[in-house]
Amino acid sequence: MGNSKPVIRDLYYTLNHEWIDFQGTVAYIGVCNFRLLGIKQIKRIVFSKKSGFKNQGEVIAIIHCKDCKVPVHMPVDGKIISLNEGKPLIDQNILQMQPENDGWLALIGLTKPYERKGLMQFEQYRLFTKRRS
Repeated sequence: MGNSKPVIRDLYYTLNHEWIDFQGTVAYIGVCNFRLLGIKQIKRIVFSKKSGFKNQGEVIAIIHCKDCKVPVHMPVDGKIISLNEGKPLIDQNILQMQPENDGWLALIGLTKPYERKGLMQFEQYRLFTKRRS
């Protein structure tokens, strides 16, 4: 057993089923497993812009599946720092198997690092998705 430090998560969720993991002045964002239920195969992910400022609610990526397209929205205002464009996201089904861990889509710089307006904590999100199932 190693002396690895536990990862501290500050996860929040949107009404559109995106997640955001706040890490100080930056955050990782992605799409929740709930949004991808029933999708058998993801063909590709097309990002709208490689970098730059995005407003909350703007589409940052579209996940192309066999029968549909799933838009992914920016959960908060911020600047895209980097994208997780690696093919393993699709090839290894990481987006569907562990979306809130290795399945992040973008790392963003936060305009307001402590703003959580319009976001839900895990328990709120769990109840929200339970009503939708």
